[in-house]
Amino acid sequence: MARYRGPVCKICRRSGEKLFLKGDRCVGPHCVVDRRATSRGSARSAARRPKVSERGLQLREKQKARYTYGVLERQFRRYFAQAKKKAEGVTGENLVQVLEARLDNVVFRLGFGKSRSQARQVVLHGHIKVNGRRVNVPSYCVRAGDVISWGEKAAKTELYRVVVEGIGDRIVPDWLSLDTQTMSGQVVGQPTREQVDARFNEKAIVEYYSR
Repeated sequence: MARYRGPVCKICRRSGEKLFLKGDRCVGPHCVVDRRATSRGSARSAARRPKVSERGLQLREKQKARYTYGVLERQFRRYFAQAKKKAEGVTGENLVQVLEARLDNVVFRLGFGKSRSQARQVVLHGHIKVNGRRVNVPSYCVRAGDVISWGEKAAKTELYRVVVEGIGDRIVPDWLSLDTQTMSGQVVGQPTREQVDARFNEKAIVEYYSR
């Protein structure tokens, strides 16, 4: 299945809640989900919608997770299998940790991109280094102790200047550390479920794949 290239606001409306796929735009007054939440006929159309089955709700949660991290179905299945094989921890929480360990997600969490899609482009264009070596694979899995920084050429771009100007207001999760002076971040440890603001139910995803 090809990667979704259409309007991401449709995904949020289909899910019934914000997934923050467009970064800061989802917080501002231009968010389509907020503007159309009270549009004329919305209550009437909601009443006409058929009741979703338990299987359908589980599928919806799985799709939320996929679109949140920009992962294809085959990739997502591999991540779930990886989380299930872990000797320690619960499968659902392990899945969240595997998804959070993606390089494009870490770049987003550090504030080097306004959204995960922009962070993915930053990585693809070779602007990011891991432990001093350039990595242009968004799905690269980071580990505790890894240092994420900008490349020398990337520091001369307009994007880097914009990021530097707004990095002071960025709040990073506890499992990451950010040095605004060197514009680099470090993976302190693995995230816990409480430290991840994921808007999906990982337990429902486990139940979906358990059938």
